[in-house]
Amino acid sequence: MADKQISLPAKLINGGIAGLIGVTCVFPIDLAKTRLQNQQNGSRLYTSMSDCLIKTIQSEGYFGMYRGAAVNLTLVTPEKAIKLAANDFFRQHLSKDGQKLSLLREMLAGCGAGTCQVIITTPMEMLKIQLQDAGRIEAQRKLMSQAAVRAPGGPVELRSHTAMQLTRELLRSQGIAGLYKGLGATLLRDVPFSIIYFPLFANLNSLGDRGADGPAPFYVSFASGCIAGSTAAVAVNPVDVIKTRIQTMTRGSQEDTYNGVTECIRKILRQEGPSAFLKGAYCRALVIAPLFGIAQVVYFLGVGEFLLSFLPQQNN
Repeated sequence: MADKQISLPAKLINGGIAGLIGVTCVFPIDLAKTRLQNQQNGSRLYTSMSDCLIKTIQSEGYFGMYRGAAVNLTLVTPEKAIKLAANDFFRQHLSKDGQKLSLLREMLAGCGAGTCQVIITTPMEMLKIQLQDAGRIEAQRKLMSQAAVRAPGGPVELRSHTAMQLTRELLRSQGIAGLYKGLGATLLRDVPFSIIYFPLFANLNSLGDRGADGPAPFYVSFASGCIAGSTAAVAVNPVDVIKTRIQTMTRGSQEDTYNGVTECIRKILRQEGPSAFLKGAYCRALVIAPLFGIAQVVYFLGVGEFLLSFLPQQNN
């Protein structure tokens, strides 16, 4: 991706295509991550990623693994486009006469990109998490019914079944703020992620540069994106656990609720221990690695520029 000059429309197309391809490939793993992260002591239904996916297929069918995918496929285009285009924008404005950016400036560019993307990321993840976790809540309710165990007030019911129903419910009850629940936690995750990812990718990718022969080959960009993405994903996983817990609206009968980041950290440490912050870490690494590897290859191949070339050119 480096610092080659790409028009803004091409950047948006590149980011959108990369997001669509990546999400389609790895969404089931992302669903397993959400369900594993939301499990609390005393309500464990899944022992691992593979166990979660197998039980999901058994109880919800193959397409149960894609609950919430429509939200992601709809919003991932602007989300990834904003993230990647914003990073390029900040890199270009922080560079001095085209010279290589210092590590600090690379981190500042990543910080700017992470801050910009939460405009889309927060409502997208708010809706996606409810849909992804609905199957876990329903499975827990069925187990309780089979065991003739009733929580105070009866079994848990799913509030909504579609993204549109969830959106209307949130807007009606809480206004636009309802869609941005967990904004602070999302910033705490995405800004450090971008600060780690973009400089690490740029430096890894530069190792494959061929000097006068051109930039690094596409497979170097893919590998650099995978390594940088998985590293950043694992590094910020504790905050991702916190964000997922805060944004979840419907819970099991014996599961805690959280009113903010500080309370969430305190309750998790007291009841589940520090290891709970690593729940779903390997799932997240498996999701993010190919997602960003694909993104860098799409940038490298110049798909956006290729598609724009078919549009009629305007004469000055």
